[in-house]
Amino acid sequence: MTRKFLDALYLASGVVSAGFLVLICILVTLQVLLNLTIKIFGVEAAATIPSYAEFAGFFLAAASFLALAYTLTRDGHIRVTLVMQFLPEKIRWLAEIFALGLCAITSAYATWFMGWLTLQSLDFGDMSPGIIAVPLWIPQTSLTLGLAIFTIALADLAVSTLIHKKIMLQPRAMGE
Repeated sequence: MTRKFLDALYLASGVVSAGFLVLICILVTLQVLLNLTIKIFGVEAAATIPSYAEFAGFFLAAASFLALAYTLTRDGHIRVTLVMQFLPEKIRWLAEIFALGLCAITSAYATWFMGWLTLQSLDFGDMSPGIIAVPLWIPQTSLTLGLAIFTIALADLAVSTLIHKKIMLQPRAMGE
């Protein structure tokens, strides 16, 4: 049951991330069409989406952080395995556990710090500087959530590697 839940969590995070990418495409396309009206009809027909660049940035940050766990569990992250390929299997397994554990600890700290920053923004009432002022805790929440899910995925992979006594993320050959 836990495995199904975690896999569903990683998938849902990836789907929400993709949704934010779609929102970026829609937002930028609408703004380009509005810019086109200026070229066709002149300045009198000028229109713009207020703070569209800022919103696109918020959506990109959300998409990037929410995609971390999904990408990790689908072996989509770039892994430098130059040294690992020459190590004996047992040492390679230990190095993998060490790397995953260190990454999980680092990600947990980043999650904690981002959560603290989000709460600080909420407490202080921090707002974005754009035409449409957005409370900063709103976009920061997606970063905190993405980091939290990524930390869970790293810990999950570390535990799975320990339990199965094999490297769960196998490096792929060039061109795969």
